[in-house]
Amino acid sequence: MGLQTGSDYSGNGLKKFPGYNLLKDHESQLILNQSNIVRYRKGDVIFKQNTRTSHIMFILSGLVKIYKEARNDRSITLTLATEGNLIGLLSVFGGDIHEYSASSVEEAEIVFIDYFVFRQIIHENGQFAEVIIKTLSRDGLFIFEKLLNHSHKQLPGRIADVLLFFSEKIYHNHVFSFPLARRELAEIAGTTKESFIRTLTEFRNDKIVSLDGKRVEILSMDIVKTLSRLG
Repeated sequence: MGLQTGSDYSGNGLKKFPGYNLLKDHESQLILNQSNIVRYRKGDVIFKQNTRTSHIMFILSGLVKIYKEARNDRSITLTLATEGNLIGLLSVFGGDIHEYSASSVEEAEIVFIDYFVFRQIIHENGQFAEVIIKTLSRDGLFIFEKLLNHSHKQLPGRIADVLLFFSEKIYHNHVFSFPLARRELAEIAGTTKESFIRTLTEFRNDKIVSLDGKRVEILSMDIVKTLSRLG
């Protein structure tokens, strides 16, 4: 894991930051001056549950798993975040302690921005603050929707949700490879590994998807979307 200065992302990288176009020149420069990039290998922990918050984190590249640690060394995968996303916002603005953990699913570059600098800009730039509030709201609503789906959707609908999540939100393609183990995928769907595998196999047998190891091809997007919608 390496550490480099913010000058490395003074080009296109910063333009992916939510609300970047609303920052004044001195504000974007302040972020650059009070930030650094940390490069993570696959599987590295980015931040740990129950540790103190100190920075706003922005994914410059890579894929990050957000998960809640439970008892007996178990964890629950909540979601995945891709480049251009902020992580840890709910913890940073909700309290002093991270309520969940994050680790890199693949090699990742994370920009760490000093929290007090970020808060100063939010206080001074109302339009930028509105973008951050919308981002926080989106993250919170995702959790509500996830909980609702786990409570009200049948298993095929939840597996369809997982397929659509990777296809539409992560890879933007109907062909992709699962980046997580089956157990972690099952956690996202709110089921057991065995039930996840069994339902996915049924999808394959019904020619809804094609499976080859971790590689997935959605053969009938209409059926997957219908299963997701009807639950």
